[in-house]
Amino acid sequence: MKRFILPLTLLITCQVIKAQNSQESIDTEEVIRRVADRIVASTSFKFINKNTKEKFDAVSKLKPMPEIAAESDYNRWGYPNGVMMTGLIHMADILQDKKYADYCRNNYQFIFNDLLYFEKLYKDAVSADERRVRTEFSGLFRMAKLDDCGAMAAGLSDVYLLDSRKDYRAYLDRAGDYILNKQMRLADGTLCRPDPRNATIWADDLYMSVPFLARMGKITGDEKYFNDAIKQVVNFTKYLYDDHTGLFYHCYYSANEQNGVAHWGRANGWVAVAQTELLNNLPTSHPKRKELITLLEKDIIGFSRWQNQTGLWHQVLDRNDSYLETSVTAMYIYAVARAVNEGWIDEHYIRVARDGWRALANKITEDGQMPDVCVGTGIQDGIKFYYNRPTKLNDNHGLGPFLLAGTEVFRYEKNNPNRR
Repeated sequence: MKRFILPLTLLITCQVIKAQNSQESIDTEEVIRRVADRIVASTSFKFINKNTKEKFDAVSKLKPMPEIAAESDYNRWGYPNGVMMTGLIHMADILQDKKYADYCRNNYQFIFNDLLYFEKLYKDAVSADERRVRTEFSGLFRMAKLDDCGAMAAGLSDVYLLDSRKDYRAYLDRAGDYILNKQMRLADGTLCRPDPRNATIWADDLYMSVPFLARMGKITGDEKYFNDAIKQVVNFTKYLYDDHTGLFYHCYYSANEQNGVAHWGRANGWVAVAQTELLNNLPTSHPKRKELITLLEKDIIGFSRWQNQTGLWHQVLDRNDSYLETSVTAMYIYAVARAVNEGWIDEHYIRVARDGWRALANKITEDGQMPDVCVGTGIQDGIKFYYNRPTKLNDNHGLGPFLLAGTEVFRYEKNNPNRR
């Protein structure tokens, strides 16, 4: 038997080396283009009658019909698409390829050029008390929660710098006013929601507010946007950060001053990306900048402790028996890689991002789809809820974070070609 030990050991060693070499040889630009090009190619920029399946390039001359909708999911008004737009704009900038920026410009033009048609449908539905009728782009008109405006407005802010349309600016001002003055808050100014219990803080909402507020501060030069964004980062940390794990709870119930049960992955990812996006847009001379970098680094150290040996992170971050999930992995990769690229944190942290990227990039299908993305998730008091949330191939909650992550890893690799 002994004579078989050496060959078996060599075989295993060769397999390990082969796997490592395969990971090292990932073409990051090719992978992110594969995903982005699939998005571009599968977007029709057409409207469809959901009943008759008839398609239209524009709808302004049609009679009002609630069954008219955007044919492509990527043309719809929803916060995951806002994240996707910021990812594509960033990718266009770093790769110096305007087709991705043009895609985003066309997407917002597609929405805003026919806005009056859908606004009338929405107003008619509301006036008839048909509140459960969902007309196309209803979130844009409703603006009753952060999900309705924050992420899509962040994407629109980036497009506004390319196309300074008056209707874009009017929407941005309206969204800014909503978040600053109308969204529900605690007495100390922390953004919250009326559900699932009154005045609940959702970790997700740090992304649904801060990236847009930071962009508005940059666009307008008005400190009130930066001040509120900073307040949210500091206060969300106060209410949601768990010193024991180094992670954030999904929620905080103000009514009984208790946190929820889960350190849910994507909610934690939203926090990390929001912190990163604030620093991206905050003036370098801002007196709070050092404090914010310290908070981000503390977050990075905390979540890095829970990275699986594969490089991915778990759906419930501190529960190794929960599944490995890709959207939080992408968010964490982006936060770490961007922080390293900008010099906010020590370069040695890049190993966390690169280990995550190798695992994530290897999951992308040949036709550019992203697996193992947790679907949209609310808040529940039982941990089983988070364990059992299904995943969906190419769920759009993961696409924007993936493009942001890959673009920052590409940026690092381009600037450091000899470092492994």
